[in-house]
Amino acid sequence: MSSGTYAERIREARPRLSKSFQRLADYILDSYVQAALMTASELAHEVDVDAATVVRFAQTLEYSGFPELQDEIRSRVLEDLFLGPKESAKVDTLPALADRAFKDLGDAIERARRLMDPAPIEALLQALSDSKRVFILADASAQSVLDELQRHMQAVGILAYRLITEEGALARILSLAGEGDLLLAIDLQGETPLLSATLAQAKSLGVRSVAIVGGASFDAARRADIVLEVQRQEQNEAAALVLAALIHALGSALRWRYAEQFKQQQSKVEKVQRRLAGARPARST
Repeated sequence: MSSGTYAERIREARPRLSKSFQRLADYILDSYVQAALMTASELAHEVDVDAATVVRFAQTLEYSGFPELQDEIRSRVLEDLFLGPKESAKVDTLPALADRAFKDLGDAIERARRLMDPAPIEALLQALSDSKRVFILADASAQSVLDELQRHMQAVGILAYRLITEEGALARILSLAGEGDLLLAIDLQGETPLLSATLAQAKSLGVRSVAIVGGASFDAARRADIVLEVQRQEQNEAAALVLAALIHALGSALRWRYAEQFKQQQSKVEKVQRRLAGARPARST
């Protein structure tokens, strides 16, 4: 019998597994709580394989069958539910420190939820609807959320152009921008004067602008037509998480407001994917 936890066995074996086994492996690793509660048939349905494949997968990992694998997964879930909280209650320990960190971040999200003003989000949704082109940029600390923001917009058929925060690049874009365009800037730290200057220049050109800011006192907030705030009382680490939550909320709002466009765009994506798959060269035998 192989040694190691079920997760260690899966990660070690995954490169050698078939595609159907890899789907099972990834689902169990990422959704082990759900997998602990499923029958073999239910798990097979979830990842689009047959129940016999689930059994063979467990045996490949050197378990007698799926029940033995599932028993180990259930043991982990029980440990997470009962042992974890018990350990984190002890003061001056690593579990307690981790528990406090998660609680602090959760509190920051809860404060943001309670203080959320829906009016700027509504104004942003309307501005996106009215715009011909959308340009997005962010300071260094908020770069990680731009991909997510761009993805949410694309999901409803809005093509957003991501700008580089560099004088020459911004000058070239702004020289081509005008009325009917929208500039969305994320200024999380308030330490990038170029963002504020870009918003000011956009306003002088008749380009409507949105600023998502880490604090209402930031210069970028004074330059924009629409302002969404990430509450400044949060610590820097929490501010980044609250920003990510705000972008997630924007994505949900976009899919809700433009539900029909979302369905149409998803259909278009699926059609193009099928065409691309059909264009793959046939494998030689």
